[in-house]
Formats: sequence, structure tokens, C-alpha cells
Amino acid sequence: MDFSLLRNIISRYCVGEEIWVDSRTVYIGHKEPPPGAEAYIPQRYPDNRIVSSKYTFWNFIPKNLFEQFRRIANFYFLVIFLVQLIIDTPTSPVTSGLPLFFVITVTAIKQGYEDWLRHKADCSINECPVDVVQQGKVVRTQSHKLRVGDIVVVKEDETFPCDLILLSSSRSDGTCYVTTTSLDGESSHKTYYAIPDTMAFRTEQEVDLLHATIECEQPQPDLYKFVGRINIYKDKEEPVARPLGAENLLLRGATLKNTQHIYAVAVYTGMETKMALNYQSKSQKRSAVEKSMNAFLIVYLCILISKAVINTVLKYAWQWSPDRDEPWYNHRTEHERQRHVVIRAFTDFLAFMVLFNYIIPVSMYVTVEMQKFLGSYFISWDEEMFDEELGEGAQVNTSDLNEELGQVEYVFTDKTGTLTENNMEFIECCVDGNVYIPHAICNGQILSAASSIDMIDSSPGGYRREYEDLFFRALCLCHTVQVKEEETVDGIKRGIHQGRPTSFYISSSPDEVALVEGMKRLGYTYLRLKDNYMEILNKDDEIERFELLHVLNFDSVRRRMSVIVKSSSGKISSNTGLFIGCSSCSWLYGYLFCVLPGDYLLFCKGADSSIFPRVVSGKVEQVKARVEQNAVEGLRTLCVAYRRLSQSEYQEACHHLMEAKLALQDREQRLAQAYDIIERDFVLLGATAVEDRLQEKAADTIESLHKAGMKVWVLTGDKMETAAATCYASKLFRRTTQILELTKKRTEEQSLHDVLFELNRTVLRQRSISGLSVDCLDFGLIIDGATLSAVLKPNQEGAGHGNYREIFLEICRNCSAVLCCRMAPLQKAQIVKLIKASKEHPITLAIGDGANDVSMILEAHVGIGIMGKEGRQAARNSDYAIPKFKHLKKMLLVHGHYYYIRIAELVQYFFYKNVCFIFPQFLYQFFCGFSQQPLYDTAYLTLYNISFTSLPILLYSLVEQHVSMDTLKREPSLYRDIAKNSLLRWPVFLYWTCLGVFDAVVFFFGAYFLFDNTTFTSNGQMFGNWTFGTLIFTVLVFTVTLKLALDTHHWTWINHFVIWGSLLFYVIFSLLWGGIIWPFLNYQRMYYVFMQMLSSGPAWLSIILLITVSLLPDVIKKVLCRAMCPTATERAQSTRPCLTVEPSTIFMLSQSSSRMSF
Repeated sequence: MDFSLLRNIISRYCVGEEIWVDSRTVYIGHKEPPPGAEAYIPQRYPDNRIVSSKYTFWNFIPKNLFEQFRRIANFYFLVIFLVQLIIDTPTSPVTSGLPLFFVITVTAIKQGYEDWLRHKADCSINECPVDVVQQGKVVRTQSHKLRVGDIVVVKEDETFPCDLILLSSSRSDGTCYVTTTSLDGESSHKTYYAIPDTMAFRTEQEVDLLHATIECEQPQPDLYKFVGRINIYKDKEEPVARPLGAENLLLRGATLKNTQHIYAVAVYTGMETKMALNYQSKSQKRSAVEKSMNAFLIVYLCILISKAVINTVLKYAWQWSPDRDEPWYNHRTEHERQRHVVIRAFTDFLAFMVLFNYIIPVSMYVTVEMQKFLGSYFISWDEEMFDEELGEGAQVNTSDLNEELGQVEYVFTDKTGTLTENNMEFIECCVDGNVYIPHAICNGQILSAASSIDMIDSSPGGYRREYEDLFFRALCLCHTVQVKEEETVDGIKRGIHQGRPTSFYISSSPDEVALVEGMKRLGYTYLRLKDNYMEILNKDDEIERFELLHVLNFDSVRRRMSVIVKSSSGKISSNTGLFIGCSSCSWLYGYLFCVLPGDYLLFCKGADSSIFPRVVSGKVEQVKARVEQNAVEGLRTLCVAYRRLSQSEYQEACHHLMEAKLALQDREQRLAQAYDIIERDFVLLGATAVEDRLQEKAADTIESLHKAGMKVWVLTGDKMETAAATCYASKLFRRTTQILELTKKRTEEQSLHDVLFELNRTVLRQRSISGLSVDCLDFGLIIDGATLSAVLKPNQEGAGHGNYREIFLEICRNCSAVLCCRMAPLQKAQIVKLIKASKEHPITLAIGDGANDVSMILEAHVGIGIMGKEGRQAARNSDYAIPKFKHLKKMLLVHGHYYYIRIAELVQYFFYKNVCFIFPQFLYQFFCGFSQQPLYDTAYLTLYNISFTSLPILLYSLVEQHVSMDTLKREPSLYRDIAKNSLLRWPVFLYWTCLGVFDAVVFFFGAYFLFDNTTFTSNGQMFGNWTFGTLIFTVLVFTVTLKLALDTHHWTWINHFVIWGSLLFYVIFSLLWGGIIWPFLNYQRMYYVFMQMLSSGPAWLSIILLITVSLLPDVIKKVLCRAMCPTATERAQSTRPCLTVEPSTIFMLSQSSSRMSF
């Protein structure tokens, strides 16, 4: 049967189901192209409905249940519950079904409520009003009804309803200003451009007459990339094609500012917008604690199966003799007696599995989730991590990794904006070998000492003056800085000076602002970009105009940017040209450095490594020497060069650029090739130096991380000398640190193989001579991006040269700090991945502030974003976000320490109390003929983990402070006590398990031997098996609760309330459960049992005695360990009692209560 017709119908009428192509065609205003043009192929796109919800009314129950039962623990208890329903088991199905139902219900309610909130948010967004141009009129509709191709009108301060291509705006130059705070956190105004062919449209009627199509790429999540072109049809002429890029695309979620209105066409709608694509869930990260929990769960599952097998085998061994068949009161039907022995054995095995299944703590997962969710608020509420300047505190984007903050071994940090302030201050510029040093200018503010210009060699003569002026013009023109006359942010006006509006500069790059402001102090002021002309006020207070023809944008691969400008034919100086001037000038210099009206000039600025290879003339050696000197002092340097273009060269450059910009496929690669062809044969003009000051307490933070046993790596794109100076200033390197260099310069002198082996021998020889551990060696490694690529490249030279990766890792293990300079963003992620995959499998943390750090943040076990000046891309993609680098100290040394201590105790305690709970049941089978008789009542089996013992450990895992916060910050070495998952290692796990077994043996045999053949009540009645089980359960509940009380170091009124309240609740429940005849029970075997037990004096004595004996070994062990071999944490506890309270605790009332310290 042919199903092709059915497939075609489904593809045609199901939204989004279409044959995948690399590009899409958008018909503006839904108008068909004119006859003779391309074929009209209507395409179906999704509507503009945003769906962030996970469930619907109809699929919530099945979908939620499916997701919950994908968890192994939930599925296991479901199987146990079904077994109890199918076969005759010793316990009621309620004992497994009720806890499982509780866990599933609580989780479903939580997820359902969260999804209901998402539904409400979706409805408010999808139903907001939108203005659309239809037949020359503006029609108001709802957002979800927008379609691809609709022409939309957006007014000032409105949010864009979908991804739009700008057609025209109310501004005469066709530009509009936009803030993208909700997308990337950048609050500055960004400029977007309409294409020249449509920018003149002013009315709805003019826009409606537009006949054009847009070809663009299919939706993809990169906010900063867009490839497309617009074909405009005019009468019967050939269509005019114009390139479209990211500067033309207005993203959904951004807001229109300082522009009355715009006209734009929808290209991506609904779930295909870049905002929606960016909010898809990231890959799940799992913590080391979660992995340990799963391993422990497997061990306990094996123990459970072993118990069931042992009891099944012993039962049939005991019943092998005919006179030892099942007891007379366990009558079996004839049908049961005649079943095959294998079937009977398997049924008994399942029955024993049900009886012992409580050793697997079903409620542990819910408790852990609640602990992580509630505990994550401690970071958000921490007032010490709140930044007044930003007006924001720390943010938690995922709570699944809280405890991982206490296990970090490697910290990978960016430099600019992370260790430094990213607040640039212009220091100097070197022009033709001469140095110019103005007074300090910092982001638009002239510091107090700056009253005049102080320059070295400030009176150049001859051609040098023209050389100098050309350099200043280059910096005034080669940038993407915007000039704002006035800006209102949250009702506060910026740019107002003495009641009059003044201009100020804004840019996505602080370097550019610092350079333009520096030129302003040196006499050249960038005024504005108006009608595509850049205007400069020169030293003579005359305005010079340059037509901006092309901008070759900066990227991290080229590490440079360029502009092509044309000098204006208007009056630009007192002479015919720009400083043709001086009779003493030679003809050559006059030609090289004077600028005539109509000249085409290519100005370029960038890193020295990308400029010097492209320079053909200029004082390269003098400038290079100054650049190196500035880099050693920790300054950020840029080189400036230019090239004069002839008419033919300019036309050729335009051809290359237009050809690349119109390409829909591989546009970025083609643009890179075009830039490479154009940016060559430069004349070097000079270099600049700006200072990026170290952040407050950055050095103290790095020093504390070192003391805590962490290895800190700095990954930066800066040159080696600049980065090394920052590393010394931040105490990453000390003056006594022996620096090992693995750089391109050194590998050019020696082979990479020889350098690696020489460095390896150096560190190993020093290690053997000193006899110290690796952590004590003070080596620092510097590696650059080029050498790293060679190290990571698969070896092509045969096995004799060995594995470079392993040698490199061995060197790094012996270094206390590593600096990686000249790194591309992808290389940062490769470094993190390399360390993660090493044989030690260390826990890694990556921290950065810019988009170039996102890859390493996503790669690391824990990613932290800085809310910096390079936008919020890093903060949005991170697991945690902090305002400043200094806050990392408290996040790791305090919050991370507490989180790990708390959750480690929670996990071990859960397994311990369940061993104490179920092991007496295992021992009881030896005394009841392996008849699967329960030791505890059904109510006790059901409520043990849900009610009697759940709240104390939950509260402990939220507020416990084994040492004070001040002590943790003052003594970072305490972090080493919990390193490498030390509290969840197998020896510790075995100790807790053995302690649980010991306590269970004490409970069972203590009660057995104390009450053997003894009467207790006044009428001579002996205790029965339910009284025996209740006595053991009472001792059990009190022992495990008091064990937690002994482990508690930080006492508040809420601790007392929960711990003693849980014990009181157990007693009251038992009195009510056994003291009232409940009508809904068919039989009541616990009636009067608890009261009868408490009426006996020996029972009271036995309870106290057994609790004391059970707790005594753990107390003795702790006392001996503290006396004989105390850890650093235990010494800190003994020297300084814990008296502080976590300011961000969820239980704020606890601050006023009395406190105890054990």
C-alpha cells in the first residue's frame, strides 16, 4: 500500500512539518513575486505562539507519571507495590504504596504548579496586542496570530513580538536604538539599521507598496549571527539584492528605545525565534554526590537481594524435614502445596524482597531534592554577595550542583572582566616611536590631576605632525562607539551637565570607549555618525567629515577590526588637504601621511600578533619594543595601521565584501577570506596602551583558593606579557614561583617534543630532590594557544615521540598555577575537557564574564558567570552567577563547604537509619521459622521514613554549621578536609553501614535477652510479638534521632522543636493508634500494645539502656579520634565554638535563639 499521499497530507497540514532546506523565503506582506520572477512557493511556518509549558490538561497525568517512573528508585518501588498486590506477601500493599504515592503526589503537585505558572505566563505573552499593517492600514491583533511575512509596527518602549527585519524607522537615517537586557543583560543602547532601499518609508501606505522577498537561513539559536538577503522588485527591472546581517535583525524580547516607531517584517515567529531557541534546556550535569548515591543504592540493592536469597534458602532447608513444615497456624491450601517447588521458592523470594525492601530509602530522593531547592536560596539571600553598584546579588540557575561547590579541585578563570574590572583607563600611545601620555581618563571621567596634557616630545615638527594627526584620526574613526546626547535609564537622565545635555560615549567594548576618550584629551574629538558620515573635531576646532563606507567587524579569530572611509570634499582643514603642509616635508612623507578630499583610507587596529605580520612599512621595531614594555607592566596594547586605497583597489574590496555578504551559505568563511584579502600591506602608525585594573580582593581570593588546595588556571586571549603581569599582581604567580614556558617562541627554537620532555624532567627532578609532595612545589606554567593546538593534535610522528597530552598533563599536575594566553574560546573548552578526562577525574569550575567564556562554562562541572560589562551571556549560560570575582571565595569556602557537609550527612544518615530499621526484621526471621512474619506494625512500616525520621535530617541538611562562617573564611585549608568526596568514600560508607548493623543487633538481641521468659505486667501477662516489635521500634526511633542530635553542632530553637517534636509526635501517634478502636480497620492488632509496654518499669529501663549502648560506640570513636588524630576541622571546632548564624538562612527567627555547640 502506498502511503506517500498520506505523508504529503500530514506534511502539508501539520505545522512545522516540512522538508528541511538550508534557507527560507519570506514574502513581505504575503505578496507574490511579479510574473517572470522566481516561482511562488507558499511555505507553512509556526504561528507566534510561545509555549514554555511542559504539560497540557490531557497529558499531564500520563506524561508526569512516565517521567517520574523513569527514575530507578521510583520504578523499583512500583514493582514492589505490584508484587504485593499480585501475590500473598507478609506486609500490606499500603506499606509500599502509601510512601510511593506520597513521593509521586508531592512531586507531581510541585511540577504541576510550576507548569501552571508557565501556562499563565504564556497566555499573557501570547495575548498581548500587536499592530500589523494590512492593506495600507494599521490593524491591532494578538501576538499569537502573527505570521511570518507580516509587517509589524512597533512603538517606543514596546517589546518586539517576534524576530523582525527592520524596514524603516521614524529617524531620518533609518536607524533605531534597542536594549537587549532580557536577552543578554546588556543595558546599553544598540543601533540597528534599515537597508537604504526601504529606510525612506514613513507611512503605512508606503510600506504596504513594498514588493520584496527575504531569503535567510533557517532558525538557529546564535543571538549574534544572522545571514540573509532581501530582493526588492521595482516595476519590470531585475530585483535589487541587498545583504542582511545581525545589524538588521530585531530579536524578540528586545525593547525599542529613543525611536518613535519602526516598520519591520516578521521572519521568525513563535518557538522558532532566537529567544525561544536559547531557552531550551541545557545538558544535565550530575554531581559527584549523586553518583555516590547511585553507587550506594546499588550496594544496598545487592544486600536486599542477598537477604532475600539467604532467607529463601534457609526456609526450605529448615522445612526439609516433614516435622518442620510450616507452623500449624499457617495453613496452606492444597493448591499451594501441589505447586512446583521452583514456583513456590520464587514466590517466597519475592515475599522476602517485599519484607526487606525498606532498606532502600524511597524518601531519600525527595528529601535530597527539597534540600537542594531550599538550600539554593541561601546563596541568593546572602547579603555579603550583593553588589551595590550593580544592584544585584548572586543568582542560582540550577540547584542540582550545590554540593559540587564544595568539591572543586581546578578553577579555570578568564582574565579581562573576571580578574580585572574591565574598566579601561587610557594610559599612553606610541606614535612613530614617540610616546604621548595624557593624564588619567577613566570611562568618561577626567581624574582630578588632569588639568593639562603632558606629552613626551610634544612638539614634533615636519612630517611627524602629520603622522601623529593621522594616528589620532585612525583611532577616532576605527571603532563602533556610539555618541549619546542624553539617555534616560529608569527615570534618571544621563549626559546632563550643568543643566545642558552633553555627549558621552557608549560601546559594547570598554577598550574602544577608553581610546576615543583618550583621543579627546589629546585634541581629537569624535562627534557623531550622521547620515553615514563620521564627524571629528580636530585640534584647530574644525570639523572634519569622513564617509563611512565599510566596517570590517572585530572577531576573536582575526583579533582586529577595520573601517574603510572616504575623506569629505568639504572644508576639512585650513589647507587644501589634511595637513599637506610644511615645506620641510619630503615629497614621500607628504604623499604618505597627508589626506586629500576623496581619498579612500583603510584604518585597522588590533592585537600586535595580527597587525605586525601585515605591515610593510613603519617603525616596527620601536613600536614593538614599546608594546612589549607595556605588556610587561600589565597594560592592554593595540596596534594601529592604515592603508591608502586607490579607486580600483576600493572597487575590488567592495566586490569581495558584497559577494561575501550576499552569500547565504558559509557567509562567515567568505567574509573572513574577504577580510584577509583586504587587510594587507599596512603602514604601521603606532600603538596604544590601556590599563584594566585588578578587581577588588581578586588577589586575596586566588590566594585563598590556593590555600584551600585548588589549582587555578587563567585562560585568556591576551598576550603573554600582559597576562603574566596580571597573574603576578593577583598572586597567581609569586616572585619565588619558577616559571616554565611552553610557548611558540620556545618551540621554534627547540622541537615541541624536546621542550615537553625537558620541562617534565625539570619538575620531576625538583620533586625528587625536594622530597615534597606535588602540592608543595611552586611551579607555574605559561602556554599559548598555538602550542596548545600542537599538544592536543593527534600525534603524526610515530609512537617514538610518545603521547604529548599525557606529558603535558604530568607537567600541569606538578604546577600550582597555569597561565594559558592567546586562547580562542574553543581552546578554553578543550583545556577544561582535557583536565576533566584525566585519570584523576577532578571536579572543575569555570568562571568568566563574556560570550567567549560560555563554551568553557558549559564544559566544566560547575560553571559560574560574572555579571560583567561584556553582557550577560556568561551569566545566562552558567549554573551560578555572581557580581564580582571576590564573591567566589565565599561561594566555595563557605556555601560549598556547608552544602557538601550537609548533604553528605543526609545521604549517609538515610542509609544508616534504614539499616537500623530493617536489619532487626532480617534477624527476626531466624526466630519465626522464616515465615515472613513482620516485626513491625503496618503503620510503623509506612510512617518511619515519611513522618517519624524525615524532618530532623531535612532541617539538619539546611541549617547545620559544623564550624562558623568566619572560621571557614579565615582558614581556607579546612576545605581540604572535604576534598575528593571524602565524606562519601567507601570506608566512611562502610562505617555508617556497620554502625547501623551494630545498632540493629543491639536493638534486637537486647530486647530478646532482656525479656526472655519473663512476665512484666501486674496480671502476669507476657509481652507478645507486637509488643516486642514495638519496643524495638521505639528504641530505633529514639536512637537514630538522638544520633542526629549528637552530630548537630549548630543549635537553634527550630532544631529543638523539630528533633524533640518528632519524638513527641511518635509517642502521641502510638498512643492514639493503639488507644482508640478505629472503625475503618478490620482488625486492630496494636490495640493497647503501646500503653501496655509503657506500663512496665523494666521496659522503660530497657529503652534507656539500649539507646545508651547503641550510641556509646559512636561517641567513643569521636572522642578518641578528636584526642588522637584530630582533623583541621575538629581542631577549629575545639578552638572556636560555632556562634554565628548564616545570614541567608531560611529560618531567620533562629538568629535570636539560644545556641549550643557540641
